[in-house]
Amino acid sequence: MSEGAAISGTRTAPERAEAALASLMASPATPDRLRRVLEQALVFAGASFAGVYTPGHDATQLCLAESAGLPRTLYGLRDCYPVAGASPVAEAHRTGRPRWLGPAELAAAPDSRRTPSPDFSVAVLPLGPAGGGCLLAVGEHPGGFGTDDRTSLELIARAVAVPAPVVAGDTGELPEDAFSLTMDTGRVEVGEAILRLFGVDRESFDGRVETLLGRAVPEDVPALMSVVEADHMSIGDRELEFRILQPAGPPRWLRLRGRLLPGGEGRSARLVGTVADASSLRSDVTDVARVQRLAAALATAGTVKDVGQAVVAALRKPLRADRIALAELENDRLVVTVLDPPEPEAWPEVWRSEWRTEWPDAPVRAMPTLAAALREGRARIWPAGSALEPALAEVGPGGLAVLPLPAGSRMAGACLVGWDRPHDFAPDERALLTACAGLTGQALLRAHAFDAEHELVGMLQRTLLPRRLPRLPGAVAVARYLPTTAGLEVGGDWYDVIPLADNHVALVIGDVQGHNAGAATLMGQMRTALRAYAAEGHAPDVVVAHANRLLLDMETDLFATCAYVDVDVEQGTAWCVRAGHVQPVLRHPDGTAEIVRAEGGPPLGVLAQGEFPMTPLRLQPGTVIALTTDGLVESPDTDLDDGMDRLARALSAADPAHLGQVADALLTGAHRGDDVALLLMRYDGLAVRPRRESWTVWRVPEAVRHARRFTRRTLRAWGLSRDTIDVALLVVSELVTNALVHTGGQVRLDLSLVNHRLRLAVADSSPRSPVKPTSIGWEATGGRGILLVEAVSAAWGTVPVSGGKQVWADLVPDP
Repeated sequence: MSEGAAISGTRTAPERAEAALASLMASPATPDRLRRVLEQALVFAGASFAGVYTPGHDATQLCLAESAGLPRTLYGLRDCYPVAGASPVAEAHRTGRPRWLGPAELAAAPDSRRTPSPDFSVAVLPLGPAGGGCLLAVGEHPGGFGTDDRTSLELIARAVAVPAPVVAGDTGELPEDAFSLTMDTGRVEVGEAILRLFGVDRESFDGRVETLLGRAVPEDVPALMSVVEADHMSIGDRELEFRILQPAGPPRWLRLRGRLLPGGEGRSARLVGTVADASSLRSDVTDVARVQRLAAALATAGTVKDVGQAVVAALRKPLRADRIALAELENDRLVVTVLDPPEPEAWPEVWRSEWRTEWPDAPVRAMPTLAAALREGRARIWPAGSALEPALAEVGPGGLAVLPLPAGSRMAGACLVGWDRPHDFAPDERALLTACAGLTGQALLRAHAFDAEHELVGMLQRTLLPRRLPRLPGAVAVARYLPTTAGLEVGGDWYDVIPLADNHVALVIGDVQGHNAGAATLMGQMRTALRAYAAEGHAPDVVVAHANRLLLDMETDLFATCAYVDVDVEQGTAWCVRAGHVQPVLRHPDGTAEIVRAEGGPPLGVLAQGEFPMTPLRLQPGTVIALTTDGLVESPDTDLDDGMDRLARALSAADPAHLGQVADALLTGAHRGDDVALLLMRYDGLAVRPRRESWTVWRVPEAVRHARRFTRRTLRAWGLSRDTIDVALLVVSELVTNALVHTGGQVRLDLSLVNHRLRLAVADSSPRSPVKPTSIGWEATGGRGILLVEAVSAAWGTVPVSGGKQVWADLVPDP
């Protein structure tokens, strides 16, 4: 073609369709000619699916005889329609008149709920006079199929010829490369050429399909079985490449093309088709089936990267291209999302100078030819030696194809395909590039929206989970969270690590029912509530019971499961509470793993009077506690008990010295149909155990004196200096006096010495914290106690404890 010539040339789509069909019909008849005719609807009419329905052995049914494009199940199409029914297929067949159904007509149809998109359109054209079957085409056209599209489809309908399938029993003989398989018996009749390909003599062949399957490479047998077993087949076309073993040398590649024919009264369903040597078939470059395979791949591509990988797989090897770049158009900026090969050295220098991140910005200002192609919206090809700016010329010195990627009324991006050696562009290649451009543009737009929403979902999930885990005395904790890969659902899994007083730490993991924004919001509320109840100093069963009542008071339809473990790092003990959650797993220092048989209560939010029993645990230094959600240990094909056993074995085999690597190893191969949360803590124990003593202060006239005497005796036993003891007695006097005067109920004095820091703490039943006065007159008779404590202490404060509070003060003893 001349420099800058458009692939489409100056002819209209119907003119190009007429020329392509004339070439096909003039060529020798082949078993796949009907399918190749239907593929022209994908190229010239913008269809996503095209199929031919003809009367079957049962004259009351119209059955799918051949198809091309995306799987029919994506559009809710059936294998067969009753001839007397009200479907557009049956009406066109009976009346001989075409039916053109745009989005408006389909929206009013009884089964409009099956419409895959608001731009979905259907065309049904009769094949000749009434009663001869019909051509069905579907695609995404906002206003229905346009004038050129309709003309192209009418040409295709006239060109369609559906000869009756040639099977044994109809003519008495099969063509050399054909076969007929009776699905319910497994008996197969094959032509001589197929027997030669399989290396089987006619005299020794027993007519069983298993005999031929036995010659296939074992790895390819499952794919073959999915074709020849009736339970895995539906009416329509099938194509498969597989390998057969040879007496010497590498396996031989064969290609099977078949079509399942429905059975009628007294007749079994049959698979008929051909088998040929794949090496003798026409090149993949000229096979428009590449469009079909790309469309199928793009239909399941969820992200922009998935789209790029599908395009590279569909174009680079068949076209023998040296490089492919796919870029999204964001406002007036092209953002390159896929580069193949990925090495920067394979791309022009001007590109590399602009790259700043993994997703480089293409310098569009240095490529006006590319900008012009995007404005025109037409695919363009430049052969070797074309005068192009360096940023484009170096992409394809032997030839360059620029494919704008349209998506409805906007341009989604561009795809660049380059060759190093001079490349001759065949007509089939141009058709392939044109068809791929339209499919890729739509897929890229969907994937971009998917990526944006997925990032929003991920951001919401990250904000509801802890940003980082705290540093723990005598222990190390790590956590992992994997969101589900099934769609854009927000998960309800959460975890938390809560440092508590007296070297206690609470490990929490839970899962809210459902995968939506409501579940994620409730997850955040439950995590906050459990943290608040734990910080108040309640026992583990009380913490979980409070959370249960809170969830019931919310009057939500959702429930949550939870596992709560309170670890005493000083003593090496723990209490475990389960609320409908999976069991914790312990890895002991000797390498054995144990699934904790902790008695459990009901899930949170189910029973108002639910009981949540506590199970004691004993921890030795080096013990690892593993808490997880069911997404790690349960899946549609994995039983919960088997999953727990597998987790225990993996934990037993891991090296607890590297806890982060242990977490990553446990998540390897995790089923991603559900969220997965994992929390691990290795208990190491404290290097120096704190000294602690407590005293219950009775409300008697001598209460303060008794508290002072207990304090003096304890601190002398700990070997503290006289000066430190004097200051401590002053602080104890003030704190105990305040508690007795201003509160009611029990008062408790706690003394602890941790890392050369003395803590004096007095707990009472009042939640009201002491207030430091801003100013005190000389005549005031009270209010100086807290000021005095602040003056002699290194630090002081108050924390809620079990419905009351604890006022504490820290002293630094003399060395």
